[in-house]
Amino acid sequence: MREGRRLVAVAVAVCAVWGTADLHAQTKAVAKPYAVEYYYKVKWGSFDEFFRLFKKNHYPVLLKEKELGRILEVEATRPRLHGTEDGRWDLRVTITWRDAATASDDFDPTTITSVLYPDKAAFDREEQRRFELLLAHWDLPVRDAPLDK
Repeated sequence: MREGRRLVAVAVAVCAVWGTADLHAQTKAVAKPYAVEYYYKVKWGSFDEFFRLFKKNHYPVLLKEKELGRILEVEATRPRLHGTEDGRWDLRVTITWRDAATASDDFDPTTITSVLYPDKAAFDREEQRRFELLLAHWDLPVRDAPLDK
């Protein structure tokens, strides 16, 4: 009788380990990095001011989110030349989030900004100015498209 209980206990333990491993594998499969490209189109002649404010007030917040593990990577690019006005963009920031859920959760960045920028009124004024300089802003989730498969 004891041997039977022992076998059952071992079987339950093995199933629990397999189940946990399987759940962990499923979670990892679902929770893949999620990339979003953020495009900014700035009023002509205002890019330098916009970029200065972006680097001063927004980029440090993104770096803190990276420290927290919410963001895996932040990269920025600018076009070398310009295209047509309707297709023009001045800055593309690509953020690779930990996963899609993190990219769209209800995280409140004021927990970060209140520490980084104790003068809330000055921070709010500068952020308002940064957005006044924008003509357009859009977010584009992207995915890999391997050419070898």
